[in-house]
Amino acid sequence: MLGLQFETETSWAEIAKADLSQILTDHAFLEQKAASNAVSIIINYSEETELVKEMSNIAIEEMQHFKMVHLLMLKRDMVLGREQKNDYAIKLQKFFTKTHDRTIALVQRLLVAALIEARSCERFKVFSENMEDVELSKFYKNLMISEANHYTTFLTLARSYQDRAIVDEKWNALVAFEAALMKERGSVAKIHG
Repeated sequence: MLGLQFETETSWAEIAKADLSQILTDHAFLEQKAASNAVSIIINYSEETELVKEMSNIAIEEMQHFKMVHLLMLKRDMVLGREQKNDYAIKLQKFFTKTHDRTIALVQRLLVAALIEARSCERFKVFSENMEDVELSKFYKNLMISEANHYTTFLTLARSYQDRAIVDEKWNALVAFEAALMKERGSVAKIHG
């Protein structure tokens, strides 16, 4: 799915369901971080008009998702917990060698964002398909579609800034790294845990 090389097992969904407050808190903050990432790209590449347009849309949508998750928590008498580090994203961001070339740095950043969105999409699918709670199942199925669109947007943008063969080579290497990383995960109630 989405070019990922590792599929989440349904056992992760059981762990997530068992600690719903934790998974929703983690999810809410991931949406906020995704919005912040889009805003940061705008700030750092403000001369790239089409990129700014796309990142503006994503930032707004991600904050809307944050609000939706938070409202869902409030409806269920849950309180938004404390933000937790996303070691998954940190490890992905360290995959590429740092560069002073702004275009290459942008491509790498877009690829990491695309992969985070792809994995979120895949996790939302697993969660929605293994959820007896009809409201949550529908909620995550709808978000899955949005994440897939974000994944496509980031990957398409990356391919627009550098030769597609080079971008695809970087993408394939990143996806392989992520698959190895995911084999060690799936035991905690976190979207990327």
